[in-house]
Amino acid sequence: MTLSRDLIYPNTNQVAQSDNYHGVEVKDPYRWLEDPDSDTTKAWVQAQNELTNSYLATIPTRDKLQQRLTQLWDYEKYSSPFKRGQSYFYFKNDGLQNQSVLYTLKSLDDEGEILLDPNTLSADGTVALSGLSISDDGQWMAYGLSTAGSDWVEYRVRNIATREDTADHLQWIKFSGASWTKDNQGFFYSRYDEPNAETKLEDVNYYQKLYYHRLGTTQAEDILVYHRPDQKEWGFSGGVTEDGKYLIISVWLGTDSKNLVFYKNLEQLDSEVIELISEFVASYNVIDNDEDTFWVQTDLNAPRGKVIAINLNNPDQANWQEIIPEAAETLESIGLLNNQFVADYLKDARSQIKIYALDGTFAREVELPGIGSAGGFGGKRYDTETFYTFTSFTTPATIYRYDLTTGESKLFRQPQVDFDPEAYQTQQVFYPSKDGTKIPMFITHKKGIKLDGNNPTYLYAYGGFNISLTPSFSVSNVVWLEMGGIYAVPNLRGGGEYGEEWHQAGMKDKKQNVFDDFIAAAEWLIAQKYTSQEKLAIAGGSNGGLLVGACMTQRPDLFAAAIPAVGVLDMLRFHKFTIGWAWCSEYGTPDDAADFKTLYAYSPLHNLQPGTNYPATMITTADHDDRVVPAHSFKFAAALQAAHQGDNPVLIRIETKAGHGAGKPTSKIIEEAADKWGFLVANLGIEYLQ
Repeated sequence: MTLSRDLIYPNTNQVAQSDNYHGVEVKDPYRWLEDPDSDTTKAWVQAQNELTNSYLATIPTRDKLQQRLTQLWDYEKYSSPFKRGQSYFYFKNDGLQNQSVLYTLKSLDDEGEILLDPNTLSADGTVALSGLSISDDGQWMAYGLSTAGSDWVEYRVRNIATREDTADHLQWIKFSGASWTKDNQGFFYSRYDEPNAETKLEDVNYYQKLYYHRLGTTQAEDILVYHRPDQKEWGFSGGVTEDGKYLIISVWLGTDSKNLVFYKNLEQLDSEVIELISEFVASYNVIDNDEDTFWVQTDLNAPRGKVIAINLNNPDQANWQEIIPEAAETLESIGLLNNQFVADYLKDARSQIKIYALDGTFAREVELPGIGSAGGFGGKRYDTETFYTFTSFTTPATIYRYDLTTGESKLFRQPQVDFDPEAYQTQQVFYPSKDGTKIPMFITHKKGIKLDGNNPTYLYAYGGFNISLTPSFSVSNVVWLEMGGIYAVPNLRGGGEYGEEWHQAGMKDKKQNVFDDFIAAAEWLIAQKYTSQEKLAIAGGSNGGLLVGACMTQRPDLFAAAIPAVGVLDMLRFHKFTIGWAWCSEYGTPDDAADFKTLYAYSPLHNLQPGTNYPATMITTADHDDRVVPAHSFKFAAALQAAHQGDNPVLIRIETKAGHGAGKPTSKIIEEAADKWGFLVANLGIEYLQ
C-alpha cells in the first residue's frame, strides 16, 4: 500500500519577480532560491531535508534496503590495467571504500602497491581523484583532486618511485586533462582565471586558456600556449601525439560535438599554432599520426562516423583520404594498437569491436562474451596486448586480456557478487514513438514474470548530448530486480546510439521528440501488460532530470512516481550559471525568440499547473553541484509543492558535500539508493521481503 501521511510543506516565500522574454511576461517567484549561500536559502534547505528525512524514516523497509545494498556492494572492483614505462597501473576498490585506490606493479603476477589512496585525503571520502595522467616513462603522475563533488579540480604531481608529491600545484582547472610532452618534463592543461571565492560554484565559466606546465616551476610561470580573447565560449583540449611531434588542440564550443582542430609542431621552437580545421561543421578526433599524416575520426558527411587521413603538406579538404568508410553501425571511438585500428561500434546500443589494417582493410571482429558493453582497449601504437571490460545489466564489469596478435581473449578478473545472474533475463524490444519512429528499449527482470500489469517498473533514460545508454551493471538495480521490479532503458532520440542524425532528432526545436519517445515507452510497457500506471516510476539524471520533469508535467496521469535527479528544470535561466551557457548548442537559447518559444513550451518549472495531482515525486540534488546548480531543483520543488493537489508526497532530497555525481563516496551512493528504493516501495505498493 502507498505510504499515506499528512505532509506539511515548508513555507516558501514568493517574490514579485518577473522578466520579459520577447514580449512574454514570465513570473519567477522563487528567484531568491538561486543564492545557495543566503541565510533564507539555507533555512529552506534545512526545512526541506528535515521533512524528507522524517518521511523516509517512516518507511519500514528502508533499513533492510540499505543493509542489502551494503551487502551487495561489498565486493572487489577493479579497473582495466594500463601500462606506462615498465609498470602497470590500475584502480581497485575493496568493496565499501568510499573512493577507489590507484595501484601500480611491475608484472601482472606481482602484488599491487598503493600509489594513491584518495580515502586518506578526507575523513568522509568527499575528496575524489578527478584526473590522472602518467608520463610515458612511468616516472611522474599528474593527478587532479575534486572536493565535495565540485567540477573545480586542483592538480598535483607525484614521483611514482618515491610516492612523494613535488611542490607543483595547479588550480582553477575545469573540463581538462593533462598531456605530457615526450621528454616527460611537463604537460599541457587548460584552466580558467581565478574565480570569485564566494560565488565560484555559481558564476559562469568563460575564456578557458591552454597552458604548458614544466615540472618544478610555479603555476605563475606556466606558459600560455593558446587562448582567444575574442571567443569567450571557446574551450581547448591539448593532447600530445604518441611520437611527441605535435600538440593537437581540439577547440570545443559548448557541448556541441562539432569542433575545430589546430596543431603546433613541438619539434620547432616558437612554432605557430596552425588552424587545420577552422569551421564548426562536424566532429573531428585525431586518433594518431604517421609523420605528417593525421588519422582522424569524423562524422563529416557520415553521421555514424568514419576515419580519414589528412596530410599536413596538402591539408585542403579535397585531398582528404577516406580510410574506414561509414558503416551501418555507429562508430563510438577508435584507437591504434599493434599498428592496427581498433574500432568500437554500437549496433542497436550494443558493443561491437572491429579491427582494421592501417589502409582500412577489415581484419576481424573481437568475439565478446555476450550482448552488452565493452570498454577499454587502451594502449600504445605497437602494443600487442590490451585489456577490456565487459558488462551487461546482469554481468558485473569483467576484465579480459586480449592478445592483438592471435585475437584471443582470456579472462583476467571476474568479480564475485552475491546474486545469481542466471535468475534474470534481458531482452531488447523496438516500440513506435508518437511519430512512428522505432525506438529500442532494453528490459531486464526475473525470469518467468507474469505480464499481468502488476510489476513495479523503473523506466530510466537520458536522451541528449549525443550520449549513448548501453547495457551496464548496477548493484543498486540488482536490489530493484530482487524485489520483482522491471528495469527498462529506452534509447531515446537525442542520444548517440545511431549517430549524429539520431542526436539532432532530439535537440533544440526537436527536443519534444525525446519526451514523446519516453512517454511512448511508458505507454508501450502498460499496453504490453508489463506494468500499469499505478506501478510505474520514471527516473533520470541531469539532462535525464529534465526528461523526467518535462514528462511528469506533460503527462502527470501516466506515472505513479517520478525521481528527477540533478535536473535541468528552469529552461529560461540555465545559461546564466557556471557552464550552463554551453548547453545552448543542445537546447537553444532563451535569448533567441524562436528558441524561447520552444523552451518555454516544455520547461518543467514553467509548465506546472496549479490544482494538478502530480506523481509521487522525490527530487534529488546536491549543495555543491556546480554543473547543474541546485537552484534548478530548489525552484522546481517549491513550485511543485505549491501547484500539487493530492495525497502523493512531493519531496526534495538535498545531499551535502556532494556535487553532480562524479566522485561521490560509496557511503553516500548507498544511502541515496536506499532512500530512492524506499520511496518507491512506499509509493508503488511493493512488498519487500528480503
